[in-house]
Amino acid sequence: MVCTVSRFAVEVKGCGTIGAVPSQPSRARPYRGVPADQRRARRRAALLAAGLELLGTRGWAAATVRKVCAEAGLNDRYFYESFPDREALLLAVIDDQVAQGTAVILSAAREAPRDPQARTRAVVTAVFDFLTTDPRRAHILTHAFPLSPLLQRRRVEIIRTLAGIFAAQAHQTLDHVSLSDTDLELTGLTLTAGLWELFTNWFRGDLGIDRDHLVDYTVALILTTTELAAPLHHRLR
Repeated sequence: MVCTVSRFAVEVKGCGTIGAVPSQPSRARPYRGVPADQRRARRRAALLAAGLELLGTRGWAAATVRKVCAEAGLNDRYFYESFPDREALLLAVIDDQVAQGTAVILSAAREAPRDPQARTRAVVTAVFDFLTTDPRRAHILTHAFPLSPLLQRRRVEIIRTLAGIFAAQAHQTLDHVSLSDTDLELTGLTLTAGLWELFTNWFRGDLGIDRDHLVDYTVALILTTTELAAPLHHRLR
């Protein structure tokens, strides 16, 4: 399994390393005992936190360079030592959240029993916990992504990454994967893209069901993919 997305700093078994390699800062003298690279890292972290706050509460249009710097308590000039423009910052915010969410998925799968139903439920529950623990994440999912062509393009890459994780987890969880690699990839893409839209609609309040219902449905939907092999074999013979 080969994953082509390389922006999210997460190691995925079967997919290689998903993460961007940061540029090396130039050497500078310490200021008040704090090395320059450490101060730079703190400022970058503050900008990311400010970007998440604005994007996750007020939306894409509100997350301007000036407002981000004001939220971070930094002079505007410090913005450009870390990011070339606001789009780069906001993509970094998204990538950071995706990396955290992916780590949650892999951790839940690793800690769950090697039983398809138990592991699937553990992962689905962990995803919902991740999205609901910080309401800004759900706000970004329901409001920022649909309104930004830039984030829509990033969404395609994220879905491919999640589809790769699905395929890797299928091989690790099931004693025998009856789907071909091609059909497993198609299944992963179908599930992740479809569930993305389903979750977006639920968090937006467009579905008249509670969380337990949606979790149960999602688990059942994922588990039914193991039954695709027979009809595919019959149809494509």
